[in-house]
Amino acid sequence: MRKHLRRLEHVWVDRQIYLVTVCSHGRRPVLATDALAAELADALREVSRRSRWQVGRYVVMPDHMHFFCCPAPDAERLSDFVRRWKTWTTRRAWRLGHSGRLWQAEFFDHLLRDDESYAPKWDYVVHNPVRAGLCQTPEQWAYQGEITPLEL
Repeated sequence: MRKHLRRLEHVWVDRQIYLVTVCSHGRRPVLATDALAAELADALREVSRRSRWQVGRYVVMPDHMHFFCCPAPDAERLSDFVRRWKTWTTRRAWRLGHSGRLWQAEFFDHLLRDDESYAPKWDYVVHNPVRAGLCQTPEQWAYQGEITPLEL
């Protein structure tokens, strides 16, 4: 039986910014297409509004996606926000011709601490396509963007 990742119920940080990583089911390289990447970003905008989460920068890789997010005081739990987004994006992927599961069941999150900065974490994330040999510079990677500027 698979053990599930445990999440803290309460974290005492003034401004919570999370780096979330979501992997495609079976790590299949299906995400970095013009149509699906646009749907993933659009769903982040819509679900973040409904869930009271601000979404900052994001990068869509072929088999996973990174995004930064920050809750409003009355936001739903991170796991509920990500679950809702996965549901929406799976339905949108099906309309584009994808079949079966789109996402792995779990996701990974990292809470940026007071001594960490958003900028170096973004620098690491935005260079993922370069490290993977998909482009020469981060600016060449089309599947990235920012929905709302976030600050620690």
